[in-house]
Amino acid sequence: MSPEHNGDGRSLGQLFASATAEMSALVHDEIALAKAELRQDAKRAGFGSAAIVGALAVMLFAMPMLSMAAAYGIRALGLTLGWSFLVVGAAYVMIALVLGLFAYGRFRKVKKPERSIASARKSAAVLQKAKPHPRPLEAQSRALEPAEAGSSAPGTAVKAKV
Repeated sequence: MSPEHNGDGRSLGQLFASATAEMSALVHDEIALAKAELRQDAKRAGFGSAAIVGALAVMLFAMPMLSMAAAYGIRALGLTLGWSFLVVGAAYVMIALVLGLFAYGRFRKVKKPERSIASARKSAAVLQKAKPHPRPLEAQSRALEPAEAGSSAPGTAVKAKV
């Protein structure tokens, strides 16, 4: 059996190409999982943001409505100016609080992409264990000796490597 083949008949180059393709597929799958989780959380954040915008719009429009309600309330009900401001203002504050609590509940459901993080950690652990096995130093030094001896020209000194 030649040194470039392992037991299943594939060459080292074929094994390297296969490993590279599988690593690429793994990375693409990790990215797809992270995108799916983030897309779901982005929808939740979008609904929460819409509720906050709604609460702010209600509060913005509450000020002129309070003034008109007070004027009509005094005429129709015979209430004083202070009571009519208080009743209408309290109603709009309650609506804003309900919308704010709805937004808070939506934002609490937004989470970090836990499955993607766990999967990436598992992949990193596997890759850390799959380190190449270096050749012994003796084999490397024997392989370099003939190359160094043949490269020096006659009459030139070979400098020692540090």
